[in-house]
Amino acid sequence: MSYIYYLKMSIENAMNKILCSVTVVTTKYENKLNGASIAWITKLSKSPLLIMFAMAKGRYTFELIQKSKVFAVNILSTEQIDVGKHFGLISGRKADKFEGIKYDTLKTGSPILKNCAAVLDCKLYSYFEAGDHYIVVGEVVDGISTNKEPLVYNRDDFY
Repeated sequence: MSYIYYLKMSIENAMNKILCSVTVVTTKYENKLNGASIAWITKLSKSPLLIMFAMAKGRYTFELIQKSKVFAVNILSTEQIDVGKHFGLISGRKADKFEGIKYDTLKTGSPILKNCAAVLDCKLYSYFEAGDHYIVVGEVVDGISTNKEPLVYNRDDFY
């Protein structure tokens, strides 16, 4: 094994040690609902209460968030790996991801998935490009927390 290969694997392994909850970011624009699985998310500010997440460029969900200016962050529970896969493996441009999916809404009207560990309902605060992703910042306007344990992203569960 070459030294350069070892360094690249070491860096990739180190990056994989950053733990994040698996979430599904959902939004509604006019009569269109969509959601995307996201694993890069964190708290950003207490005043105002802000969160941020990274979303790959070209995602249909991001286009709808730009138009609607609202979204919900559904923090999946440990029993919801299948939900994370469902919202991560197909495009909302090609299929209705919400077909057969029951949901509620809070203040923004964004879909709130059932049985999550927690939910943050947000207004779009700002966004900017960062490499091959957008960093999306949301102001939390409502939320729900349950006793369920959050699903922590593990690459092996999804690939």
